Amino acid sequence: MPLSKGLARFNRSVTNRITRPFAARLGGFAVIHHRGRKSGTNYETPFNAWRHDDWIVVALTYGNKVDWLQNARAAEESVIVMKGQTIRVGQPVDLATEDGMMLVPSMVQRVLRLIRVDRFVNFPVISQTS
Repeated sequence: MPLSKGLARFNRSVTNRITRPFAARLGGFAVIHHRGRKSGTNYETPFNAWRHDDWIVVALTYGNKVDWLQNARAAEESVIVMKGQTIRVGQPVDLATEDGMMLVPSMVQRVLRLIRVDRFVNFPVISQTS
């Protein structure tokens, strides 16, 4: 896992609350709406994401054990809000490291390689609304 669990906890408590209001409108960011697989609680989690045709690629900067990803895997569908559009997506599909890197902007690739991100997922787009 490239980034520490401590940083993940800090971001979940502090940074996510700050970025959530604008992450759904800016390029390179998105917010996933998901339901807790155990608690049934609804959550909104901001992350970096990029759209490619009928897929949304996400770099897993905290690895693949994060709650939002496990919740998305447990659900048939999730909702991602990206650039102001609401997008229904299916379950995430794992990507090979180099396949994921090829789908993100070159400047982002440099940062991801620097922090040793080696996991990506693709969400298949089911439908979208403006």
